[in-house]
Amino acid sequence: MKGYIQCIYLVEYPHGLMLLDGCCRSDVKVVKAFIETVLKRPFNDLKAVLVTHMHPDHAGGAHLFRRLTGCQVVSADKNNHWYRGFNGILMHWIDVVLSIYVGRRLKKGTRNVLYSRKLKPDIKLKDGDDVPGFDEWQVLETPGHTDRDLSILHKDKNMVYVADLIIKLRTKFIVPFPVFHPNKYRASLQRIKQMKPELVLLAHGGQIKMAHEDFDHMIAHAPKIPRTPLRATIKKFKKITQRH
Repeated sequence: MKGYIQCIYLVEYPHGLMLLDGCCRSDVKVVKAFIETVLKRPFNDLKAVLVTHMHPDHAGGAHLFRRLTGCQVVSADKNNHWYRGFNGILMHWIDVVLSIYVGRRLKKGTRNVLYSRKLKPDIKLKDGDDVPGFDEWQVLETPGHTDRDLSILHKDKNMVYVADLIIKLRTKFIVPFPVFHPNKYRASLQRIKQMKPELVLLAHGGQIKMAHEDFDHMIAHAPKIPRTPLRATIKKFKKITQRH
């Protein structure tokens, strides 16, 4: 499905449905309509919602999905919240505003993407764990974009959802923004490359096949120092002051 600013991937089994990410808050009604009108199943057949990381288009609908369906929210096993402290509060609001900005650029208008900056998962998984109830799917820790990014592998089909690890715009592969941990980010790209996946599912770019050269291009263009909203703001400020 097409979400507000990202692709939505819904896994269907006779025993239940699983979302490979938590979507934007405004996407909940899109998923509900698809389940009820296209799949002709009750909304509470949604049993699991994975949250690959805490950005608005990946975590924004998770709590609402749970409230409406009783599904379980699944995330990485982290002790601390991503948006913690004063900087976390500021970063959360920046990410919300950026999501609306992207939506407007995509001619989707302004939608409600507000959500809690503190995720309350039912299940926390570590690298290599199978998703409970959907044991054909395995979580992989692929940090770099943030400290808690997950990818989701279908073990039999060697098909992997990588969330924001890789972004494709038209015909170009680009590095996501931000990248908080450059070394981990390159290692995550290398890990997915070595798996030789048959199909790669992107949150921004759809379902694609990637050659080794594509991964090499991404790794070569990965940043050597962190690219974060704070650093970008400071850089912009310095440029403005230098003009005067």
